[in-house]
Amino acid sequence: MTTSVPFDSERADRLMGEAGIDLLLATSKHNVQYLLGGYRFIFFAAMDAIGHSRYLPFLAYERGKPEHAGYIGNRMEGAEHAVHPFWTPTFQAGAWGSTDAARLAVEHVRKTGKATARIGIEPSFMPLDAYQVLVDGLPDAVFVDATGMLERLRSIKSARELAALRRASELITDSMLSVFSRTPGGATKGEIVDALRREETNRGLHFEYCLIAAGASHNRAVSDQRWEHGDVLSLDSGGNYQGYIGDLCRMGVRGEPDAELQDLLAEVDAVQQAAFRNCKPGTLGMDMIAGAEHVLKASPVAGYTDFFAHGMGVISHEVPFLMTNHPVTYEGVDAAHALEAGMVISVETTMLHPSRGFIKLEDTIAITDTGHEMYGDRGRGWNVAE
Repeated sequence: MTTSVPFDSERADRLMGEAGIDLLLATSKHNVQYLLGGYRFIFFAAMDAIGHSRYLPFLAYERGKPEHAGYIGNRMEGAEHAVHPFWTPTFQAGAWGSTDAARLAVEHVRKTGKATARIGIEPSFMPLDAYQVLVDGLPDAVFVDATGMLERLRSIKSARELAALRRASELITDSMLSVFSRTPGGATKGEIVDALRREETNRGLHFEYCLIAAGASHNRAVSDQRWEHGDVLSLDSGGNYQGYIGDLCRMGVRGEPDAELQDLLAEVDAVQQAAFRNCKPGTLGMDMIAGAEHVLKASPVAGYTDFFAHGMGVISHEVPFLMTNHPVTYEGVDAAHALEAGMVISVETTMLHPSRGFIKLEDTIAITDTGHEMYGDRGRGWNVAE
C-alpha cells in the first residue's frame, strides 16, 4: 500500500509532462532525499565509496502512478526500512555498488511495464558504469535529462521545508554571535572555525563550511592568521538542518568599530535593503537584481563591492537562478520570471576594501504571499569582541 507521498505529486506529474518524462530515476543524494521526504542513509552521508564501487540510490517515480514508485538502496538500508518504512510501495535493499543498483532499477522498470518509456535521469549524478547497465538493459527506452525538472519541483518550499530553512538560519546566526563574543584575542582563523563548528554541532546542525577572513586580508581560507585588536572578522558559514542548508555571513570586530567601518558596513546594508524591497511575489527576478545594482552603482564603494543573489534549499544554489555566471557558472534562467511565494533566496553583498579587509552581509529571504520574511536576521551590524 502506498502511504502519503511526501512531495507535491500533482506538481511533479505536471512538470514531468512538460519535460516529456514518463518515468523518473533520481540518483543524486539530494533529490533522493527530497523525494523520500527527508531521508538520507547516514552510512553514506559523508562519502560514497565502498569497496570497488560506490553507493548509488535509485528513486523511481512514474508520472501519475505513485503506486508504481520504488526505492533501491544499499543492503544495510533494510534495517532503516524496518524502523521507519519508506513511503514507496516497492523497496529493494539488494545493492552494494553502482552496477548492482542499476540492474535492480532495470528490473523495476520492466516490472512496471515502462521498458520503452522516456526515462528521466540525472546525468551529473549517474556513473558511467551504471548508465551503461541502464542502456543495455532497456534498449528501447529513451533517456532524457531530468535535472531541470527536479530543480523546478524543489523551487516552491512546503511549510516543513521553510521551517527547516528558518531553523538552520537561526542556529547559524546564534553560533556566529557566540563565536564573536567568546573568541579570545589573538585566536587563529583555524581556532575560530573549529569553535564555530562546535557551536553549530552542539545546536543540532551539520557543519558544512566556514569561509573566514580577518584583518585587511581578503583571503578566506583557514590559516594561522590571528584575529588581533582593531581587525574585522568575516564569518560566512553554511550549516545543514534536516537536509536543508542555511547560509549567512556576519561581521565582527575586535574593539569598537571606528566611523569608517560603520560607514562601510552601512553601504553594504544599503545594497541589501534595496534587494529586500523587491523580494515579493510577482516581482521579476531581474528587477530585484536591478534594484540592488542601482543602489550599488551610486555608492562610493562600488569599485570594490559586488552584489549576488541565488536560490537555496536542499542545495546551496538552486531555483531561482537569477544571475548568469556571477560568480558561479550557470545561467540565470529565472531572471525574467516572477518570484513566487515559497521560494528562498540568499542575498549577499561583498566588499573587498583595499585597506579595511573583507566586509560582507549575506541574508536568507523567504518569499511569502504578501512580501518576504528574513531568517536568522540578528547580528547584522558590527558584532564587537572586547
